[in-house]
Amino acid sequence: MPPLTHKVSRTVMSSYTPSQSALAAYACNPAESKGRLFAEEDTNTRTAFQRDRDRIIHSTAFRRLEYKTQVFVNHEGDHYRTRLTHSLEVSQLARSICRTLALNEDLAEALALAHDLGHTPFGHSGEDALSEVMEPFGGFDHNAHTLRIVTSLEHRYAGFDGLNLTWETLEGIAKHNGPLIRKNSATILGKILKNRAPSPNLPRVIVEYNARHDLMLETFPSAEAQVASLADDIAYNNHDIDDGLRAGLFTLEQIEQLEFVGRIFREVRSRYPGIDEQRLIHESIRRLINRMVTDLITQSGQNLKHEHIEKADDIRRLGKPVIAFSPAMQQTNLELKSFLMENMYRHYKVNRMASKARRVVRELFQFFLAEPQCLPSYYNKLAGGPKAATTALVVSDFIAGMTDRFALDEYRRIFDVQAKSWV
Repeated sequence: MPPLTHKVSRTVMSSYTPSQSALAAYACNPAESKGRLFAEEDTNTRTAFQRDRDRIIHSTAFRRLEYKTQVFVNHEGDHYRTRLTHSLEVSQLARSICRTLALNEDLAEALALAHDLGHTPFGHSGEDALSEVMEPFGGFDHNAHTLRIVTSLEHRYAGFDGLNLTWETLEGIAKHNGPLIRKNSATILGKILKNRAPSPNLPRVIVEYNARHDLMLETFPSAEAQVASLADDIAYNNHDIDDGLRAGLFTLEQIEQLEFVGRIFREVRSRYPGIDEQRLIHESIRRLINRMVTDLITQSGQNLKHEHIEKADDIRRLGKPVIAFSPAMQQTNLELKSFLMENMYRHYKVNRMASKARRVVRELFQFFLAEPQCLPSYYNKLAGGPKAATTALVVSDFIAGMTDRFALDEYRRIFDVQAKSWV
């Protein structure tokens, strides 16, 4: 393996900075990256963040997102969002927001495309089940698993495991939801590593990687990472309105009871009398997204000006997010989340799918944990004995990497006595 380094070679990259003059002083500049864990030669065709984006797109985990779902199980219908389509939507929003705020679009795009790599099959139901069965072994967290994928589980390059992404991309992945520890909490990390006991709020995957490559877990991430996180919120809420209406989980009359959403639907009806329902929904949702994006850009621009931000590290040390919705839009966002929770995520049809998904994940885990010799050859070689902690981690990696349809097929092969036991 090449020696560890925290400095990136700049023999070529320092002279390759297309359009970087348009970046704000507080944007992340690839020529000033904190580097990669393993030293690599730079390229004269792409910046460091563009290389990160491309490595993510070409990863196995990214391809699997096509058949991983968020709310609906994959076979429920062809038109519902998958993790892949969602990631592309988040990427588009993040780039647009960063372009307007003069932030680095490439870094935000890389983070948007990577943010769901660690999700299990069957959306949050699958994650809940895997987290439950992994609790005796340190638990499971999809953000931490994303970091594990890009730093360890992807095996594509001769010189290192993982994708060897830049510090800035790894920071944004680890801190997708903000700082992970309080300031001056280095002793917490030391105790966790010494005692080999996971923290309930700090996954061991992140602790162990941070010991090799300090991601400053006590600070906020870059502005680009904060943009990617809120672009995720915007895309998620709005496409769930679309999918929920398409699935008949709630009606237009119900969603229009929300003041902000209802006002926009009425605007569209007023401007386009007699518009058919499908066009009404699409036109209203695109306006909802536009209003939320515009609000985010306006409020964030004011925050950046008010806080006198001069460089990227100022944003990290600020002690609060600088990319944010206005108070009014924050309230609207909470109301929309609450509506979707009550009328979509807890709908009996979704509950039935979720129950089946949890059963599949739990029973697959218990089977492979008890009989690791039944794991595919690659995972079998990595596993320990039955019910060992080493085996649990290997089984968790195997299940988390499954797509919805592969998990269902695997379940059928194992528990249906008439099904073929191999493919």
